[in-house]
Amino acid sequence: QVQLVESGGGSVQAGGSLRLSCAASGRTFSTYFSTSVMGWFRQAPGKEREFLAAISMSGGSTSYSNSVKGRFTISRDSAKNTVYLQMNSLKPEDTAVYCCAVDQVYGSSWKLGRAHEYDYWGQGTQVTVSS
Repeated sequence: QVQLVESGGGSVQAGGSLRLSCAASGRTFSTYFSTSVMGWFRQAPGKEREFLAAISMSGGSTSYSNSVKGRFTISRDSAKNTVYLQMNSLKPEDTAVYCCAVDQVYGSSWKLGRAHEYDYWGQGTQVTVSS
């Protein structure tokens, strides 16, 4: 089992920044650490879940969706089993619930950010951007 806990959400004005954190714990997280990818997704009311970014926990390779590339940065602290999402130049359309997830044995398509390939999900944290 793996537990994921997000934090860092909140309300910010357009143009502002937030940094989200996702702390992972659980026995199997450590077991599969070297083959894991962690990702960030978001879901706005009435919209489908959207992939944002992912990072391999061992090598640190990253992938981003076009909608956030250049504004959001994903990073990890392997010693803390924590992944971060630095969000800059936020826009009202970034308003959503942001969730992290882990794919414990990633395949060659991991950079595509397919939600069904992820094994565990956090509860999410709300981000609200006002104009």
